[in-house]
Amino acid sequence: MYHFLRVCPVVALIVLVACESTRPDTVSETPQTGQLMTAAPPGAPTGSCWARDASPAVVETVTEQILVQPAVLGDEGNILIHAVYRTETRQAIVKPREDTVFEIPCAADMTPEFVASLQRALLARNLYRGAITGVMDGRTRAGVRRYQKPQGLDSGILSLTAARSLGLAAQERPANGE
Repeated sequence: MYHFLRVCPVVALIVLVACESTRPDTVSETPQTGQLMTAAPPGAPTGSCWARDASPAVVETVTEQILVQPAVLGDEGNILIHAVYRTETRQAIVKPREDTVFEIPCAADMTPEFVASLQRALLARNLYRGAITGVMDGRTRAGVRRYQKPQGLDSGILSLTAARSLGLAAQERPANGE
């Protein structure tokens, strides 16, 4: 038994190292949430940062009554034998799982000062209910989600579009210099 206890942590460490080395090079964790970032999509500006967020599938339980035997009616329309039904219950996907890839502020931009400004901007819109800490915590991510959801992004990862609309990131300049 003692030998097993000495070997078990070593085996666990080897397995973890092997798993870590199989992760793709194009994926890393965001400073915002620990969620996975993805490589920039084709045609994206050099130096831009991107995140992938998955919204889970919405599954409903559907119960149906299936007619096994129809009712038998008499000559005058009265029921001689009642219909027989079978109840079937199944799972149905109402909305499939979706992966969304979107541009985010890069790690170098996610300073405590930036996050504190984000918290103040969300607090001013009554979307954040915490202290101004400069830490991207669960309350801050919940506020980000509440801010972005009406714009169609149901994610606690701050998008660059949301950062710009909150006045926290520079707006893009038009390509023709207008």
